[in-house]
Amino acid sequence: VLENRNLQDLIKPQKVEFRSLNFNSTLHWQPGRAREARDTVYFVQYKVYGQSTWQNKDDCWGIQNRVCDLTNETSDIQEPYYGRVKAASAGVYSDWSLSCRFSPWQETMIGPPMVTVVHSNKSIILKLQAPRSPYKRKRGSKIPMTNYYDLLYQVFIINNLLDEQHRVLVYEGKDKVIKIEDLRPGISYCIMAKTYVPMLDRSSAYSSRQCTML
Repeated sequence: VLENRNLQDLIKPQKVEFRSLNFNSTLHWQPGRAREARDTVYFVQYKVYGQSTWQNKDDCWGIQNRVCDLTNETSDIQEPYYGRVKAASAGVYSDWSLSCRFSPWQETMIGPPMVTVVHSNKSIILKLQAPRSPYKRKRGSKIPMTNYYDLLYQVFIINNLLDEQHRVLVYEGKDKVIKIEDLRPGISYCIMAKTYVPMLDRSSAYSSRQCTML
């Protein structure tokens, strides 16, 4: 019995946490201290904060992966959720390991906009597209993150003659088409953009760099 109790403790999952980008929300965990246990499988449950019953996540029941997609289960983005994971090895089951409380609207990371560069004489015209959530409209198109947040776009320009790190903020606002003027011909410029949520004071990562020669 003592040996089983030790194994229970050794295989208990650690560091159970939600990670979320544009409401694509997954539960992650680390293996227990007995890292060499090759045959360990994991079981995932979730619930809305305040509910008494836990729900099994069928796709993550007896899995070897250490990640479980709970995007559909956390689709009421204003609600707080919990996830929990237990492990089994050699017929022994660990106790449950609990995540912190996860509130999608407050905690999801928002991705950068998609940037398309159309250059013209002495100026650059940009088209920005908001990142999309995994949730769909009735017609099937994915709902943009601008439906859920008051988003601003921040656009930065890099003059490639200057230092790579020298990014200049040239625009902040909600426009989807932006014109950057007074640029020098014969010079290569790169554009990067971020989304910014003033209410949460949160910025996305930079978009991938789009470069053009005037």
